[in-house]
Amino acid sequence: MGVKIKLLITEDNPKFCKALSDYFNNKEEIEVVGVALDGVSALKCISELEPDVIILDIIMPIMDGLSVLEKMREMNLKKKPRVIVLSAVGQERLTQRAASLGIDYYILKPFSLDILYRRILDICVDEDEFILEQRALSYGITTYEQYAQRAQEREHRIEAEVTQLIRELGVPPHLKGYQYMREAIIMCVKDMDVIGSMTKKLYPNIAEKYNTLPTRVERAIRHAIEVAWSRGNIDTLNKFFGYTIDVDKGKPTNGEYIAMLADRVRIDMNQPSNM
Repeated sequence: MGVKIKLLITEDNPKFCKALSDYFNNKEEIEVVGVALDGVSALKCISELEPDVIILDIIMPIMDGLSVLEKMREMNLKKKPRVIVLSAVGQERLTQRAASLGIDYYILKPFSLDILYRRILDICVDEDEFILEQRALSYGITTYEQYAQRAQEREHRIEAEVTQLIRELGVPPHLKGYQYMREAIIMCVKDMDVIGSMTKKLYPNIAEKYNTLPTRVERAIRHAIEVAWSRGNIDTLNKFFGYTIDVDKGKPTNGEYIAMLADRVRIDMNQPSNM
């Protein structure tokens, strides 16, 4: 058996901690290595137990979750753990601050434990061979190497499908927005959730990859849409966007454009949204 994901639970409610521990201790891919009821204890556990993933509550005694994230940046950790924040508070200020501190997911309470479990697998899938093996078995593939090859083939197919799609829609390849739009659609094909975090996740991730600013990414994609929309004919637009689009009333937003094209690629590929 491969290495299990080492999970640290940080939450100030002992009953909830027990519920989480009982749930994840029944998952063969995960080992709950510790539970912390406050921020100070959490930092000690992070240092001593070296977890792969931390479930971190925002509201905690002694030291809150944001302070824990700030302190983690100052710690000389051998390996930076993945962080999933749980919170009953969905204020934009808090979510933006947490995102700036490098968390992987922000989940509002109440939530499904099954969804939390899937999110843990998602953020560890590229780092833990055991999880890759389990995913491989679920797809009827007998070895990790076969799974890796299948994943690479799917990656190439997504890129080819997206490239063909935006060219058919008339997006000029020489525009900066062409590359940004292509990257955005590929990201959404792999994880449709990012379309709900355009300014907080999608644009910043693309900007980091291309060494530019999120605002420039947004403007460049907008310009590419405007150019393609002015060049496109009504039959092509209806083919991809359906007859709900009224060319005379204006173009779809960046998010609408990217989401519709990503959904089209996923349907055409007839593949699960997460592999």
